[in-house]
Amino acid sequence: MLTGVQAAFIGGDARQLEIIQRFIELDATVTLYGFDNLHNNFPGVSKEMLTPESLAQADAVILPAVGSDDSGRVESIFATEELVLSEEVIAGMKKDARIFCGMAKPYLKNLCQKYGIQLMELFERDDVAIYNSIPTAEGALMMAIQNTDITIHGSQCMVLGFGRTGVTMARTLQGLGAKVKVGVRRAEHFARAYEMGFQPFYTDDLYQQAANIDLLFNTIPTMIVTAQVITNIPHRAVIIDLASRPGGTDFRFAEKRGIKAILAPGLPGIVAPKTAGRIMANTLSQLLESDMQKGRGG
Repeated sequence: MLTGVQAAFIGGDARQLEIIQRFIELDATVTLYGFDNLHNNFPGVSKEMLTPESLAQADAVILPAVGSDDSGRVESIFATEELVLSEEVIAGMKKDARIFCGMAKPYLKNLCQKYGIQLMELFERDDVAIYNSIPTAEGALMMAIQNTDITIHGSQCMVLGFGRTGVTMARTLQGLGAKVKVGVRRAEHFARAYEMGFQPFYTDDLYQQAANIDLLFNTIPTMIVTAQVITNIPHRAVIIDLASRPGGTDFRFAEKRGIKAILAPGLPGIVAPKTAGRIMANTLSQLLESDMQKGRGG
């Protein structure tokens, strides 16, 4: 239970609704900022304007997947006015409070460090990233089917990166009967990909390996699908880049060559917001309940 925990939710999308509902069920005291256009009325929840004094009593501040931009603006599909997480708001927080988000930009990281506020990026956690890889893979498949005129079964697919998302993506494609190449950088990933029945190769050989593919799924957040690589990719191929913005693909050159390349970060919140919200709700409630057991909460 989260009895006694003061939880502040600032902005967000449909994922936040699942977290709010879980916190209510666990008896937290919930205050919403940037939800003035929300048609669902949660019982026992208050809606407030975000002011410098707003978070003075908050134990946990829950932000959207991307906490804020580099000027402090917080996205909210339920807000009628701009939400800004200013330096004054963070400066007024309790020193034992915590801020949670999926990932944080330098603005938020620097302010939390300056004022001694603990910041937790949930997407950096292995458990959250692995759970999120499931709706990511399903969303990527949906996009692949929508943008090709072939079946996944029997297609030549390439997955770049064999981390938490890459493994799930490759296994999902394999399960549908695709022939899956996996681009890796580390010897242990090469061995594991081989053991799992994929066709592993080192990304240094990406140019040669890309010559006969139908679909390319990139999970590496650095420029890897370069203009040079794209010159060797068939015109029929579709690139779906799952890495965080700006992705790892030269989109300008892909367009110039007439190859369809799609940047698709944040798929869990787009294709399965309810599931994505439950994943975050489970993790947040476990973290805060653990804090209370250690004597930090409430």
